[in-house]
Amino acid sequence: MHLILNDVTPLHWAVGGAGIAAVTLALLFLTGRRLGISTGFEDACSLVLDAPYFRRSSLLGDRNWRLQFVAGLLLGGFLSAVLSGGWSPTWDLGMFDEVIGWGAGAKLVWMFVGGLFIGFGTRLAGGCTSGHGIFGISNLELPSFVTTASFMLAGIITTHIIYRVMFEA
Repeated sequence: MHLILNDVTPLHWAVGGAGIAAVTLALLFLTGRRLGISTGFEDACSLVLDAPYFRRSSLLGDRNWRLQFVAGLLLGGFLSAVLSGGWSPTWDLGMFDEVIGWGAGAKLVWMFVGGLFIGFGTRLAGGCTSGHGIFGISNLELPSFVTTASFMLAGIITTHIIYRVMFEA
């Protein structure tokens, strides 16, 4: 199987799973902290916003390692794209452009609204897919099983709505 963008053969899925497991276990055993990405967004917001929500001690106390973790994810993704044969940013959204045909401004609005829904769901669920799906399930936490099942069901329903109704595929 080749990646869509640059025809690079990916590593086996088990390598990625083992890497995620290693990071999760190292974080837990070395620092006593849980893996999750959504709080990293709050950390970034706390750098520029003075709202009391972003100044709470539970957020500011662990901010340094989470900011480094999120920066590492961004840098790792960028380096992976560049080192695997080239990186070419694009506004092309494939089927979205073919069916809906909005311009760049409307695409930004579409993505922004999608991000708001993701943020709302993350706060409603008390964490993100990585926190619940990776860490919570590996610790056999019932709320994480329920939340991950909800994430998956919502994703399946949304995909069917978009592809079957909007795109009439």
